[in-house]
Amino acid sequence: MHDLGDVQAIDATGLKRHQASRHYVLRVGYNFDDIKTTALVDCDTSVILDIHFSMKQPHDTQVGRQVLTRNLTRSTTITADKSYVWDALRHELRDAGIRPVIKHREFYALDKAHNARHDENVYHRRSIAEAIFVALKHRFGETLRARTWFGQFRELVLKAAVRNIEQAVRI
Repeated sequence: MHDLGDVQAIDATGLKRHQASRHYVLRVGYNFDDIKTTALVDCDTSVILDIHFSMKQPHDTQVGRQVLTRNLTRSTTITADKSYVWDALRHELRDAGIRPVIKHREFYALDKAHNARHDENVYHRRSIAEAIFVALKHRFGETLRARTWFGQFRELVLKAAVRNIEQAVRI
């Protein structure tokens, strides 16, 4: 439905879940109120390309690797914030022909030099992913109402699909 651009962004946020029954909470082992949601978005069309949903709190690099490996054929440039810094992820993206624009954590002078080489205009396009999360939360609410994990996942995917359709109709 959309013509994708050259730059995609990945980011994560937490969505609140509707409190399930006490029996279900004990049976499943919920111990937190937020659900970690990671999305890969196209920066030119603001379309959500892929979404990952986790009840646990995995590190962004692990989830980012899963999402990005599912979408290697669609991407040419990936931009992300410093929470996705992982050399293995960078090498994997470069081997697939994708340019990672992910700032290094600045521990050494070499890290500052790597960050100085990044194109700031491309790097700051990652804020589009954050803006899409804000738009999703504003349009559909930041609480998922379904009781089960799979129901919450379906609810989130449907919200993303409706947003993509609204974007296509608007154009």
